[in-house]
Amino acid sequence: MAAIFLFSLKGLLDQVPDVIDSAGRARDAWRRFKKPESSQPDEQPPPANEKEQPPAAA
Repeated sequence: MAAIFLFSLKGLLDQVPDVIDSAGRARDAWRRFKKPESSQPDEQPPPANEKEQPPAAA
């Protein structure tokens, strides 16, 4: 009977690191959802370089 209890307890304790990792990933995802990163660049093309000439028309 004690062997069954110890086997069950070991199985439960083996799952603890995975639960902690999942909780951390869920927390990080929630933070990203609530406050998107402001460092993401706008989806506008970069300014044209004034020194470069436009391609010649064919």
